[in-house]
Amino acid sequence: MEVLARLLGLLALLFVGTGLRFSGVLDARRTQRLNDVAYYAALPALIFVSTYDRAIDELLTPVLLIGLPSVVLATAGVAWLLHRRRSERRRRSVAIIQSYHSNLGYLGLPLVAATFDDHVTAVASVVLGVVSLTQVPLTVVVLTAINEADADARTEIGRLARNPVLLALVAGLTIGSLGLPVPDAAARGFEVLGAAALPIALLCVGASLQIDLPSVDIGASGSVVALKIVLMPALGWLTFSLLAVDAATFTAAIVMLGTPTAVSTYVFAHELGGDEEFASLNVFLTTLVSAGTLFVLIRAVG
Repeated sequence: MEVLARLLGLLALLFVGTGLRFSGVLDARRTQRLNDVAYYAALPALIFVSTYDRAIDELLTPVLLIGLPSVVLATAGVAWLLHRRRSERRRRSVAIIQSYHSNLGYLGLPLVAATFDDHVTAVASVVLGVVSLTQVPLTVVVLTAINEADADARTEIGRLARNPVLLALVAGLTIGSLGLPVPDAAARGFEVLGAAALPIALLCVGASLQIDLPSVDIGASGSVVALKIVLMPALGWLTFSLLAVDAATFTAAIVMLGTPTAVSTYVFAHELGGDEEFASLNVFLTTLVSAGTLFVLIRAVG
């Protein structure tokens, strides 16, 4: 019941963000500022404090480097097979990417940190890094190929290289591997800032959710929901069961892979010719339904 109460609380906070947007409290400018706090400060702090006292070989294992990209690519392959005959390419491209592109930073990692111990959180930080390095380039390739959009690969790679979340992961793993000391005051400051990552991120996601009911495509959206929050964690469960990983790695991987579609897919769709309204709707639906599926996953792995 404690897990269910926590997830319901997170869902409520999500809708608070949506309500604040509709009321005008979180307008576009304030939402962007709040997003900047989450993206450039709170989430990097959470990742750094989870990894700075651990060696890289303790967290970044070969099974993660093999298993995680395999699950992402397998889910993307199923999505392509399912949607390849869809005539409207803008919607087809979005349906494919939203079936595998997970909300690891704004929901997955903070949720793991609030639910499991420090070691699981540290592994989840590495999961975020490995999956991000797989799903972001794949999303750019899919959207540009299907929509025939112009995208500078060097620009996208540069964005990824400057990602503060990934930079915090590299910094934490480097300091942990070298055994460098971190002052207690700095560590406590990072802990306080990292603890704010989940509520800030949920408010940002809630303020970004939009839904246009007349444009609902039940079949297409239903398939995105099924692939993203049912098939993808199921493939992860099968993959990491076969790889016989330890309990912490299994828990972190399954919960992270079970997160809903990332809000960033809406941004990618906007920039690279995808169906923006369809993308926004699917972010909302997968986030809403994932409250129930994540409860099941957390109870199953816990």
